[in-house]
Amino acid sequence: MEKFKKHWEIQHNWQLLFPFFGLIGLGYSAFKISNSILKDNHLILIIAVASILFFLLLKLTLFIFKKLEKKWILDYKWEMIRVFMVFAITGSSSLIVGRPIIKLLGITKENLNPILYWVLFIIIGLIFYQILLVTFGWLFGQFKFFWEFEKKMLRRFGLKRFLD
Repeated sequence: MEKFKKHWEIQHNWQLLFPFFGLIGLGYSAFKISNSILKDNHLILIIAVASILFFLLLKLTLFIFKKLEKKWILDYKWEMIRVFMVFAITGSSSLIVGRPIIKLLGITKENLNPILYWVLFIIIGLIFYQILLVTFGWLFGQFKFFWEFEKKMLRRFGLKRFLD
């Protein structure tokens, strides 16, 4: 355990929550993916595939951590897990918020061209993604990181004049 704490630069035991919840989230994602692919198969097969998928996703995540460690400026390595959790929660939440908004506007696949529906759905989801990213970043104690990330993203969208 001390080797793990030293590798992730964890100084306090409460910081172990982020790797723990990160692994729980990764395991849940692996199970959901394998369950959606093998929905009519036995639970044992689904769990076996989920275990393999969990291992592969963990390897991919650790590889991405190494690449982004040099790019993102964070104080400690364990904060990378916190940042990834914010991205995951924000992505899911923007879709959850976007669906009722688009229904509230009276837009459905039946009354609008499907291509136009999906374009509008993505635009609405993207708007809420921007708001939720900073909000969840603040809730997870990474407001400064996500505010800088948000400003960079908005500049790429051509909205630089509103930031300066």
